[in-house]
Amino acid sequence: MKDFTSGNVSKLIFNFTLPMLLGNVFQQLYNVVDSIIVGKVLGKEALASVGASFPIIFTLIALLIGIGSGFSIVISQFYGAKDINSVKKSIDTMYIFLFVAGLFASIFGIYYSEELFLLLQLPLELIPQATTYLNIYMAGMILFFGFNGTSSVLRGLGDSKTPLYFLILASLFNILFDVLFVMVFKWGIAGAAWATVIAQGGAFVTGILYLNRTHKIMKFSLSQLSFDKDLFIKSLKIGLPSGIQHTFVAIGMMALLGIVNTFGTDVIAAYTAAGRIDSLAMMPAMNFSQAVAAFVGQNLGANKIERVRKGFKATFLMSNLFCILMTAIIVIFGSQLMKMFTTDPNVIAIGEKYLIIVSSFYLLFSTLFTTNGVLRGAGDTLIPMFITLFSLWIIRIPCAYFLSAEIGETGIWWSIPIGWSMGALLSYLYYLTGKWKSKSVVPHKA
Repeated sequence: MKDFTSGNVSKLIFNFTLPMLLGNVFQQLYNVVDSIIVGKVLGKEALASVGASFPIIFTLIALLIGIGSGFSIVISQFYGAKDINSVKKSIDTMYIFLFVAGLFASIFGIYYSEELFLLLQLPLELIPQATTYLNIYMAGMILFFGFNGTSSVLRGLGDSKTPLYFLILASLFNILFDVLFVMVFKWGIAGAAWATVIAQGGAFVTGILYLNRTHKIMKFSLSQLSFDKDLFIKSLKIGLPSGIQHTFVAIGMMALLGIVNTFGTDVIAAYTAAGRIDSLAMMPAMNFSQAVAAFVGQNLGANKIERVRKGFKATFLMSNLFCILMTAIIVIFGSQLMKMFTTDPNVIAIGEKYLIIVSSFYLLFSTLFTTNGVLRGAGDTLIPMFITLFSLWIIRIPCAYFLSAEIGETGIWWSIPIGWSMGALLSYLYYLTGKWKSKSVVPHKA
């Protein structure tokens, strides 16, 4: 477990981010490998069906992910304050919440899957495959929450290396099962979904067995889990705004997909493939955001405000440098990257245009996520929630609707950096007010 309250700020944040970045790159390989194999083996219709499923999945789990982030922040701050008993109680409470809530999410997603695709105006010929993929993925949702909850807690405790090992294991198994189920057994799109579910479940079980033998704080036992109402309320107060934010963002992604769907299978397939590349490219900024959140949580818990400011500056610089590198790679190799997913020239051309437009503005994305990471780590999640929702619902979605009516699907791509620019500006202005410094859950003397 890493202590962020002393030592070189830049080195601490970078060393914490690197294994987390590698881990999340491996985690993204779930989606990338699924999409590559599905697109190359099963065709662009299957690729579009997989892509249409993910905004729905995100919407169904978004609230729970946000609330779970509240637990991570509480755990981080109690660990910074050296209150290990509260850390353990928070971990138990988080697991109970995620398992129960995950079960309800699974049931809802499976029961209403076809209706959700009809609501999004998905072309009728894609709905059978999309429904198959979604139902299998949702059936494994408890395993997903267990796996990601464990990784999130470890990061809150300053341990980013152990989650990396679990993610590498899961990713390798996912690739193996993708090849086996789709290419050898010929299970079609169902094989890709089962590959992900089994890989996540196996990594979760393996991780729990390992932690129960080796970790001093992380001890998992279903029969010994205890629920602490007060800690749940504290975590809920911090995580609920993020959960609401994630939910409305997810619904916004569904609304955007609804616009994309009106342009047909080629655009949906291009949006899916380009989105996988885009997600990988944005990983450094997202992981630096997670790192600075853990850094801020511990240092605010230890009442070291000046280190928080240094952490923000160091993270801002490192994250932006990575974003410049990602932009250069995508602009130069965009077409070759799209060819990994499909041989259809129209799909490749549409996806390449998406990548060039969006990647040119990664610096805005980095600024937005770095600033929000500081605010989240401080436990100040309400104002960032409103900023994110404003940028999405008042700026990005209307822009996507009106611009796409004028210039086609390219208008949807331009709406993405337009939304980022507003979010980055408002978040940074709020950071400058300094109001986030009073949001720590750990009391301090004046």
